[in-house]
Amino acid sequence: MIRRTLTAAALALAALASALPAAADPLAKDVFGAAPGPTAGGAAAIGFYSKGCITGAAQMPESGPTWQVMRLSRGRNWGHPDLVSFLIGLSGAARQAGWQGLYIGDMSQPRGGPMVTGHASHQMGLDADIWMLPPSSLQLTRAQREKISSQSVVNKAGTAPSGLWSGSHMAILRAAARDPRVERIFVDPVAKVAMCQSASGDRSWLRKIRPINGHDYHFHVRLACPAGSVCQTQDAPPPGDGCAEAAEWIKNRIDPSRVKPVPPDPNYRHPRSYRLSEMPRQCQAVATAR
Repeated sequence: MIRRTLTAAALALAALASALPAAADPLAKDVFGAAPGPTAGGAAAIGFYSKGCITGAAQMPESGPTWQVMRLSRGRNWGHPDLVSFLIGLSGAARQAGWQGLYIGDMSQPRGGPMVTGHASHQMGLDADIWMLPPSSLQLTRAQREKISSQSVVNKAGTAPSGLWSGSHMAILRAAARDPRVERIFVDPVAKVAMCQSASGDRSWLRKIRPINGHDYHFHVRLACPAGSVCQTQDAPPPGDGCAEAAEWIKNRIDPSRVKPVPPDPNYRHPRSYRLSEMPRQCQAVATAR
């Protein structure tokens, strides 16, 4: 019933947008960023990680026995209930690994969608950033959570682990990757290689750990599309443990001349540039629902 109602509303919105001048078709980031809260009804992720939304989102509690949500002023502690459940469970695994728990970074906005600043993804309530910093306290005030920053697990040269990296990081990442709800995890290639060198026994979980720049202060967990959702699926990670690929990233950092220049994609647009009419039709209805 919810899906049929949203679809009908979206069709009406799409027809209206096509008849209006461009100035009347707002940027999707502005509409989703201004949404006062989640939509009612059952939870469903819609669209794609970088072009989607969520209905019936759940809010991650700001604090718990094994976690705290950081940067509360951003209002990005929302997600599919599966994501909230996963994060609470992973924070417990972090305690078993020797930490007090986890500092949770950005998830999604109350209705997902493009954000006014930052991420290209995090739009369907299925992505979350988790700080690499072991919590020193789980009693931080709101003000303290705005000021404290995470720390890098990679040295300044970008070629080896920093002094912060530990076996606890690996244990937490391994626990996350072994969760069947997790589709993939993004982390700096140095962290990936460190785990490749230490892993023994069943190494299949390493396949979900994907190397990427800009993920040395946090790691990014992405869940697969939950039941009852309408998602565009992502290609599965390549076969194998991916360790050789991560090692190549580090070699390229050491010797940039190994990297062949790739011309920029002239058709690429950051999701912050999308107009509301360019979003999936159901998301247009989600964005404007009352």
